[in-house]
Amino acid sequence: MSKSTVSDFVIDRLIAWDLHRFYGFPGDGIGGFDGALERAESDGKDFSYIRPTHEEIAAFMACAHAKFTGDVGVCIATSGPGAIHMLNGLYDAKMDSQPVVAIVGQQGLVSLGSHAQQEVNLERVFADVAGYVQTVTTGMHAQVVVDRAVRIARAKRCPTVVILPADVQNMDFEEPALTHWVSRSGVGHASTALTPPEEELRRAADVLNAGGKVAMMVGEGARGATDEVIAVAERLGAGIITALLGKDVVPGDLPYHTQQLGLLGSKPSYDMMQDCDTLLMVGSNYPYAEFLPETGQARGVQIDLSSEHLSLRYPMEVNLAGDAKATLTALLPHLTQQQDTSWQEQVIEGMKDWNHVTEKEAMTEADPINPRYVYHLLNKHLPDNAIVTADAGTTADWYGHHIKLGRHMSGNLSGMLASMLAAMPYAVAAKFAHPDRPVVCTIGDGAFQMLGMNELITVKRHWKTWDDPRFIVLVLHNHDLSQVSWEMREVGDPRWDTSQLVEDMDYAGYADLLGLRGIRVDKPDQVADAWETAFSADRPVVLDVHTDPNVPPLPAHISFDEAKGFLATLAKGDPAERAVIRNSLRAVGAELFANAKNALSRDNT
Repeated sequence: MSKSTVSDFVIDRLIAWDLHRFYGFPGDGIGGFDGALERAESDGKDFSYIRPTHEEIAAFMACAHAKFTGDVGVCIATSGPGAIHMLNGLYDAKMDSQPVVAIVGQQGLVSLGSHAQQEVNLERVFADVAGYVQTVTTGMHAQVVVDRAVRIARAKRCPTVVILPADVQNMDFEEPALTHWVSRSGVGHASTALTPPEEELRRAADVLNAGGKVAMMVGEGARGATDEVIAVAERLGAGIITALLGKDVVPGDLPYHTQQLGLLGSKPSYDMMQDCDTLLMVGSNYPYAEFLPETGQARGVQIDLSSEHLSLRYPMEVNLAGDAKATLTALLPHLTQQQDTSWQEQVIEGMKDWNHVTEKEAMTEADPINPRYVYHLLNKHLPDNAIVTADAGTTADWYGHHIKLGRHMSGNLSGMLASMLAAMPYAVAAKFAHPDRPVVCTIGDGAFQMLGMNELITVKRHWKTWDDPRFIVLVLHNHDLSQVSWEMREVGDPRWDTSQLVEDMDYAGYADLLGLRGIRVDKPDQVADAWETAFSADRPVVLDVHTDPNVPPLPAHISFDEAKGFLATLAKGDPAERAVIRNSLRAVGAELFANAKNALSRDNT
């Protein structure tokens, strides 16, 4: 019987940790490990290896795998340039607190420090992004390095990096000996269902019970605690706001769930933060503190498994370090039933008004198609178990404003890093994680041209293995890096065509070329039929929807500085000045009309 190499051991150990899907890209710097993967596949070992078109995509997919499954994601790359390519996806995992283990190659041990080809100081490169990074140096060293990498990634919810020099990859694995310096490690995660002490729970309950206008801010850290979040809101008569990454934690049809807060949030969410007397944050590191209550306005309680997030954005009176589900369960018996429901009813009425506003904005005329209308109809066509991804451009605005995810739906995007192009690898990873569920990727043409188009090749390679073939890519085809164009206008600069215009491309034709289904949509009356066709298709679909780049992603509350910057832009001569003015007036008019209509209907009841 041949001896196991270090690479053979690492693969077996990852499987022993119950990790069975690896996203990787090959190269000679990781060649010994690639050879071991081939042997493992031939031996029928319990894993699948997915090779996307770029190492950056592999790292994004590992992050998305963690988000859509709750498990540790795994990505693999070669040394030097391949390892460096992974940084963007690993920073996405770091900033959104997702557990990912990266396996990367390195030049041989004897070459280190000799300025060898592709030699990069990878421990230094990954020092900022990784919670643990270590080079394996001997056959006996591999066990403790792999075990620590997986355990730390899960416990600290961060990326970790295992570096395998080329010669170490093919060394014989050695069982750790009972000798000085040698650690003998094992497999197994500790439970993170931690709860604070009873005394702290009572203190938190005293604050919450005293509140008459309780606002809850719920983030992705509360995933899995949906019922507990709702039970607490019902007990306190609270309204619920979800952070964008936690959008799917609370059902979209819950009447006092006001969706998101801030530039891509709702007016009821903004009003709730302006008027509340108590703030309960659960599993959220919401970054835009300017939208939270004034200091001293509201008493605060925060629940988070990461103590470093406590009292980070708002000075909380009680900080509870613990798992959201376990802590809310322990807290609930200490909460008294709020008898006065006027606050929650006010939130519900505000959300009804806002729904009229967003629908009216979606129905306003644009040239050729209003992107809001596309998302408005998508929301109506989503199957009960759909997964939706959005990119960091205006797709995030429309996703925040118009998509309401049901209890059995999922949605996600690159959050704190807000990286372009993540929508596509997120969607593909979601499909591999849940091949029986329909997936919708919403992405702008600029992000799609970055690396998103490449991943249609990955889809072409694998889609016939999926239980449900429905994989829909909505490309907002507007020839503009529109989010940045609007950001330019907000600070007082006109759109700069040299940097902003996107080269035209037949995205539907490209899909057809790959044997997928491409649908060109350039008239508003084609949108509904396009969604129906896409969701009934027998193969992946690209919806090439020609939308108006000058539809404004107006925030629910526009600051004086933003308005002043916008007016200054027009005075400087924006290339799309007329369309910007026209569409902005239409959007504002739609909001005013909806508000007036709702006010009249309330007066008549």
